[in-house]
Amino acid sequence: MRSTRGGPLFNAFPYPTKISPEAIALFIATHTPPGATVFDGFAGSGTTGLGAILCADPSEDMKCEAKRLSLPVRWGPRRAVLCELGVLGSFIARTLCSPPDPGEFRRAAEQLLHDVARRHGWLYETADPSGSTGTIRYVVWSDIFRCPSCRKHISLWDACVSREPAQISGTFSCPSCGHHADVGDVQRVRENVVDDLLGEDRRIRRRQPAWVYGETAGKNWSRKASDVDLSLLQRIESEPIPPCVPRVGIPWGDLHRSGYHQGMTHLHHFYTRRNLISFGLLWSAVDRQPEHLREALRFWLLSYNAAHTTIMTRVVAKKGQKDLVVTSAQPGVLYVSGLPVEKNVFSGLRRKLNTISRAFELTHGHADTVRVYNGSCLTVDLPDESVDYVFTDPPFGGNIPYSEVNFVNEAWLGQMTDSGEEAIVSNHQGKTVDDYQNLLLRAFREVNRILRPSGKATVVFHSASARVWNALRDACDQAGLRVARTSILDKTQGSFKQITAQGTVRGDPLILLSKDATGPNRAAGQVWVVTDDLVRQASLSADPTEMTPQRVYSRLAAHYVVCQQDVPIDAGEFYAQFAERQAAYANAGA
Repeated sequence: MRSTRGGPLFNAFPYPTKISPEAIALFIATHTPPGATVFDGFAGSGTTGLGAILCADPSEDMKCEAKRLSLPVRWGPRRAVLCELGVLGSFIARTLCSPPDPGEFRRAAEQLLHDVARRHGWLYETADPSGSTGTIRYVVWSDIFRCPSCRKHISLWDACVSREPAQISGTFSCPSCGHHADVGDVQRVRENVVDDLLGEDRRIRRRQPAWVYGETAGKNWSRKASDVDLSLLQRIESEPIPPCVPRVGIPWGDLHRSGYHQGMTHLHHFYTRRNLISFGLLWSAVDRQPEHLREALRFWLLSYNAAHTTIMTRVVAKKGQKDLVVTSAQPGVLYVSGLPVEKNVFSGLRRKLNTISRAFELTHGHADTVRVYNGSCLTVDLPDESVDYVFTDPPFGGNIPYSEVNFVNEAWLGQMTDSGEEAIVSNHQGKTVDDYQNLLLRAFREVNRILRPSGKATVVFHSASARVWNALRDACDQAGLRVARTSILDKTQGSFKQITAQGTVRGDPLILLSKDATGPNRAAGQVWVVTDDLVRQASLSADPTEMTPQRVYSRLAAHYVVCQQDVPIDAGEFYAQFAERQAAYANAGA
């Protein structure tokens, strides 16, 4: 099944989801009749609840997809119960599944933004290339290096960036003396700065604005950062930080890097002063709005915050582009590049408002359809055999430490996730694969308890680690849930870590579980015998993705899981051996 990503519901999320609500609705409508109760114990941002809502009024695209796949769907209303350990995830799910009146929300948001921008729009005012007053769209900042040869301070932008065509080189080229070196071998300049929120000095990487992108009378422009920009920054330095800005320490764990995180100890260190002030002013203005609109307004602000307001926003060079492309923070990490981007918060939220309003229009009026609980799914307050169907995607081992990733937004909400029962593999939390398996086992035992005898559970899962795959399989087996069959979720794009990390997997297996725990194990077969057969099947497909090693590994792991046997090989090792055999596959016509 395809993920059907990209609709207004998916785009409203502050952080990416593995599968769209529209796709989940197809699963729910296939496996349950109208009126059924659906459960998700790892609810994330509430996509299973949204899927239940969409079942009552499916779009034409959803109907066409069901027809294309010949799915025996039964459209109609369902009830959903969501359990989510994360504070941010449960907040998102609660707001999206039970939004206020979209029109009233939009009017309040527009007025809030207008009032704050009218008084503080000067924060993003500057001069365009002709000297006229313009508005900043975004500013690319740059780390500063010390040239190993002439010892001058050179910005990363000046040493490595070119435009028309866009390129970010890995070679440091000093524009002063012509010295060339690998960027990783060149020393970055550090400096001491005064942190007026904490009343202390801190040592950080030195950065300065490099290139400014703006707009004047509807026309976009860009230019090198100038004294005008530096003067504005000096004025901003004297502007007080809003009292509502959290003074919260960062609970660093598995994602901390001593290099680009140097000097970053508190939430506000993820922001430029300009954006910290802007976002703080907007956040405090929410408290002056009607109470029944406040959560939705905060949701709107947070949907933009971590991905776009912080210095985790960045530029990349794409092939064939004349200029660098601005992109949001990388999902699943807290990465800060050497070329961080400072976006105009006011204009960004103005654009984001359209997406949020459309999402609210799709889900408004279904307040009784979805119940959201902020808590662990290891103990669920539901009667025995009261659930018809479970759809869930538990954390994939050590893939993403969600409680750490979500800190930036949870700090503004004033409540942090208790990671004690977070089902992940984590060096920082001291959780091994065995601990992860035990947490999954407890969760799946609850699924077994609340699931009706004829009920089914669909689990979305992937891992590059055979041990993690086997932990999942053992947890299901020990919980009394049998793997009925598997398939592959065809995703059009993956997370940053899924795409770039070595030994990753593209295409998440879907595992269908039932309470029938009887039946003999099937012989799984030797790895390369199974692989050869999978490649032969893939060669018959018109989709070239099926022949990629990532997709073949996904199908290999799913094969061993459905045979109730251990996955015998990690993805990294599989890819290396697969590459050696590809010539033979090609000669065989595969």
